[in-house]
Amino acid sequence: MKKMKVAFFDFTCCEGCQLQVANMGESLLEVLDLIELVTFREVMSERSEQYDVAIVEGSITTSHDVERIKKIRETAKVLIAYGSCAAIGGINGMKNNFGLEEIREYVYKKDARFFDTIPTRAIHQVVKVDYAVNGCPVYVPEFVKVLKAALSGIPYRVPDYAVCVECKLNENECMYDKGITCFGPVTRAGCNSWCINNNNICYGCRGLVSNPALNGQKDILEKYAVPLPWIENKMNMYNKPRELGIDDPAKTELRKLES
Repeated sequence: MKKMKVAFFDFTCCEGCQLQVANMGESLLEVLDLIELVTFREVMSERSEQYDVAIVEGSITTSHDVERIKKIRETAKVLIAYGSCAAIGGINGMKNNFGLEEIREYVYKKDARFFDTIPTRAIHQVVKVDYAVNGCPVYVPEFVKVLKAALSGIPYRVPDYAVCVECKLNENECMYDKGITCFGPVTRAGCNSWCINNNNICYGCRGLVSNPALNGQKDILEKYAVPLPWIENKMNMYNKPRELGIDDPAKTELRKLES
């Protein structure tokens, strides 16, 4: 059977998700056995303009990015957004806290006029995305699962229940019981509670569940005396508004909690 040609691309990001894939070890050999890798700047110098599957890291932050992602979409039969920046806007979304001119002058100083910038967008807010791998960085087992689904032409949906579900299955002690605030109760699962398994907290990098249990959140905030301004500030890291004129979904949920 002919292998599908796969190309990796990056936009505004740290390229950590590509490094995560490059460091897969033996699992990478398994993946390479399934595909023909034609473009992957992190690991090879060869490149091709012909590919079946485009795996895209990074968010859209310039007009040039918009043009480039549209060309990639035109070529690719399948487009996979992988990593928080590509899937939900990610840390780059914090730029949307400020006016474009303000942030451009802050970063580029006297040369600001030479640099184009637009509000941060996730990939799906510019072109059609067929599959998404959330996380910062991506969780390798999920990446492999999504890639196999894409190659087989079967659907994959990011779980829409809280990381807490996976945490309980892994028999982790709740971070709140340790006196540490964690975003597991409102963050989409799919990472096998990776961070908590390794004695870290959930930072919400996978984006919010679509229907958070508001009463449960209220109980947690009241029980552990967590101030709402602190929560709002932490949500800002990954969950900022990603469309000009569209309200921040994180703030919408917080307003419900306050009412």
